[in-house]
Amino acid sequence: MAEGTNPPPPGPSSIQALLGDVVRETSDLARKEIALFRAEMASNIRSLVVGLACMAASAVFAVVALIVLIGAFVKWLATIVGSEWLSALIVGGVLLVIAVGLALWARSALSLSTLAPTRTTRQVRQDARALSERVSG
Repeated sequence: MAEGTNPPPPGPSSIQALLGDVVRETSDLARKEIALFRAEMASNIRSLVVGLACMAASAVFAVVALIVLIGAFVKWLATIVGSEWLSALIVGGVLLVIAVGLALWARSALSLSTLAPTRTTRQVRQDARALSERVSG
């Protein structure tokens, strides 16, 4: 080009290039968003599995506590005197406290709010804002 000449006005080929860039960037963005969603859901599913395992463990402790407490009650009724029942009662009470603690922890791990893909949702909103600013600006 000679000095002092203006570049040619944007024509159909530059619009096609811009549209091609938009499609390519949108495709890349969608691919990255899907990868982020998959990673976050995998993490959330791991939390769900741990919560379910703790719930199962709490059920086992609750059954054991019930058996011990029933055994303590039976021994207490049978002997009425002595400390054998007291030790069984203490052990059963401790197991029951452990079971309740595990059940409460599992309930918090299994709440729906911890499973929602919050980072992906936030990232999609940011990307949508950036795209709308880029298109309008």
